[in-house]
Amino acid sequence: MSKVLIVKGHFLYTRTAEKFTVHKDSFLVAVDGQVEGIYPVLPERFKEKHVQDYGNRLIIPGFVDLHLHAAQFLQCGIGMTKQLLDWLEDYTFDLEKEFRDEDFAKSAYSCFARKLLASGTLRACVFASSSTTGTELLFEILKNTGIGAYVGKVNMDRNAPACITETTEDSLKGTIYLIEKYQNERLVKPIITPRFAPTCSDELLKGLGDIALRYNVPVQSHLSENIDEVQWVQRLFTSAEHYSDVYFKNNLFGQTKTLMAHAIYLSEDEKILALENGPVLVHCPDSNLNVRSGIMPVREYLNRGIKVGLGSDIAGGHKIGLNEAMVRAVQMSKLINLDNDELAPLTLAEVFYMGTKAGGSFFERTGSFEKGYMFDALVVEDEPMVAEKYSVEDRLEKFIYTGDDRNILARYVEGVRLEQ
Repeated sequence: MSKVLIVKGHFLYTRTAEKFTVHKDSFLVAVDGQVEGIYPVLPERFKEKHVQDYGNRLIIPGFVDLHLHAAQFLQCGIGMTKQLLDWLEDYTFDLEKEFRDEDFAKSAYSCFARKLLASGTLRACVFASSSTTGTELLFEILKNTGIGAYVGKVNMDRNAPACITETTEDSLKGTIYLIEKYQNERLVKPIITPRFAPTCSDELLKGLGDIALRYNVPVQSHLSENIDEVQWVQRLFTSAEHYSDVYFKNNLFGQTKTLMAHAIYLSEDEKILALENGPVLVHCPDSNLNVRSGIMPVREYLNRGIKVGLGSDIAGGHKIGLNEAMVRAVQMSKLINLDNDELAPLTLAEVFYMGTKAGGSFFERTGSFEKGYMFDALVVEDEPMVAEKYSVEDRLEKFIYTGDDRNILARYVEGVRLEQ
């Protein structure tokens, strides 16, 4: 027998990036976790069903974070005056080695998962560490939260401390083990995760691309985050036409579903390749500011038709709440507009779309309340005086700019209410 969930409230979501779709004082019906429809009056066939009435509260799609590092969660807000490569050497690598210790990994990842859920991120694409055992623990912990995720064991066989690198053979072997164990999970699935090109040998990159094609598994990595990094790639991979080409030649750039974080310094040829091959470029504005990397030209990419999503990128980003990334994306687009008035600032609807439906498309039908989409949702409660005075659209904007986990009354993934 089908399971029917009926929820009442003010529904806001983005069918397209151009504007919000709003259903005030309406009933959403979900059948077996999928949206059946939104109605101003409950249809007769559902009149005998229980209604979860949230009154004057807002109901929005859950946030989808396409790029964050679970093994860096404890260092959020630390080392924020460093540039990227120095920050990795001085802080990050030292922390990530601790995830070989199962007790440490279990405790740290449990903190991460609780905060992720509390902040309203119901789908996430997550870097773990290079430890296969530690990554296995992260899979299990995220499964227990009830959220949806792609989780990747970080692959590195060079240009990083010995305590977090592996042999090429061990890196590939651990990756295959996790894929075969978790590829048929419903909500938490594996993703191929070369840390970034400089920490991977040609042999490792080729092996990972072969695995991605063999198992039809998605890919996530970093691309053109920092000028020094781009120049380093050029020195390491002399036969590649550009940074993106390193991934492309190894079947790691759109041959299966692909996420490439940052993508700030792309050449014209790389932009064309991104449009033709369809990877999602993940904008991580807080991280790019904190480690002084630069600003992704999001408006230009969107104008070209390139896919763009959002990531908190903790711990380069200092806040795990994806609404923080939405705000910073708007603010940084305004800075770009000051120098180039042809690149219009991003709107709230656009960044909300990036952090819900656009990101949700990587997980297929989530991030919206259209018919057939999974009912992943947040119920948002704001101050009574705000709720009485402002429109539902204004209330949503205030939550995006000033809200946090204290404003989230309930969380649903595929129609199931999650407990913290």
